[in-house]
Amino acid sequence: MIAIEDKKKRLVVPQTLKGFRDLMPSDMIARNAVVEKIRSVYEKYGFVPLDTPVLEYLTTLVGTGGEETNKLLFRLESPEREPIAMRFDLTVPYARLLAQYPGQLRLPFRRYHIGPVFRADKPGPGRFRQFVQFDIDAAGSESVAVDAEVVAAMAEAMRTLGLGRGEFQIRVNDRKLVDALLVGSGITNREIQKQVLRVIDKLAKVGTEDIRKELGEGRVDESGDPIKGVGLSAGIIDKLLEFISVKGTSRTDVLSAVALLLPKTPVSEVAIQEMTELNQALASLRVVEDEAAFDPSLMRGLDYYTGPVFEAHLPAAPQFGSVMGGGRFDQLVARFLDQSIAATGASIGLDRLMEALVQLGKVQTTPTLTKVLVLSLQGVPTSELLSIASDLRAEAIPTEVFFGGSKVGFRDQLSAANAKQVPIAVILGEDEFKAGNVSIKDLRAGAKARAGILDPEEYKKFGKAGQVTITRCDLVKTVKQML
Repeated sequence: MIAIEDKKKRLVVPQTLKGFRDLMPSDMIARNAVVEKIRSVYEKYGFVPLDTPVLEYLTTLVGTGGEETNKLLFRLESPEREPIAMRFDLTVPYARLLAQYPGQLRLPFRRYHIGPVFRADKPGPGRFRQFVQFDIDAAGSESVAVDAEVVAAMAEAMRTLGLGRGEFQIRVNDRKLVDALLVGSGITNREIQKQVLRVIDKLAKVGTEDIRKELGEGRVDESGDPIKGVGLSAGIIDKLLEFISVKGTSRTDVLSAVALLLPKTPVSEVAIQEMTELNQALASLRVVEDEAAFDPSLMRGLDYYTGPVFEAHLPAAPQFGSVMGGGRFDQLVARFLDQSIAATGASIGLDRLMEALVQLGKVQTTPTLTKVLVLSLQGVPTSELLSIASDLRAEAIPTEVFFGGSKVGFRDQLSAANAKQVPIAVILGEDEFKAGNVSIKDLRAGAKARAGILDPEEYKKFGKAGQVTITRCDLVKTVKQML
């Protein structure tokens, strides 16, 4: 006799990776609505859609964003044992695209792109290892008027999402201004210049005193780890800190104050002229001062930026940091092509933006897009329920038939409709069906009529509030009127 040993079924634990998340219907419905609003703005400015693969050759990505970005790459191997990685942004693939299809993408060329990107970063508020970016980029022009149009599109996108004056601000700077200060101070080594930019970019996170230490001899962070300093002299550090501390009531005021701090060199003259033209273009595009302000402390951390840079912040939700940012990257295409192609653009961090908008009450979440729920009752043929749904869908009314099993009663179905915030229920019982009638219940009106009633008997009196019985042929017309 063979003994049969019972074995427990080994179940796989359902879980997501650290820094990754699932998005429920209410999240996606709200997100899609935000995306459509932003998309409509981008298309007004002449940007067209395109897409690129999530995976790129490792050589395409390494070195483009700097050493810190290299550390955040998700590195893989293809079936052919080639080193590949998951893209960390949408800008580098865009540069690769411009180099790969020079005859197909005629310059000047504007595109928008929405898709997931991946960084092995430390998760935080609105910060995930897989997140969605929504980019615009324009290639083929060195004119700062194009940078101004990117900023104008950023501002209009924020306004379209219901953010008014004072609820968002776009900070604008030009990396050439800092380059002018460094070159005028005798610092011409490009690697040291990049280190300085990366350090200053951390100003909002660590504060002025820690920036001073990192620009000089270095410091020890909160965890006790040493951070190597850039090694600048105290005099140069003072100049840099004075430069990034400049404030003003207008873009012109800030630019005038910055000009006084820069050494008079050809580099500084070019930088000041570029920012002057950018200011004039912003004024022509009617981007007002409280929507876009000049801020000399703005650097942007990625190495590929070469000129104007910009970031959008929501003052009432500072914990989310920048919700949109970008800048000019005139040299990035030269990694793939034996020539430079001028380009500029900006990217929305959609996950971070959505969390901030929800917190600010700018986004209304709903668990369904269904406008009408057809209730399934005993004695009514399924074919008739489907016929009702078909008639409503033919008029572009999102309709769902409740198929919840034979044990689910009428009250359970109404409860499900209310829980999903469906506004209209169509009720077809056996008597209505035989008489050629149908009942329509406005669930919003019923909820309003019962609001505040605690007594069960009193509550029952309003059970049919908002409900009417009509002939079957008047169904679509009546539902449209209710909606």
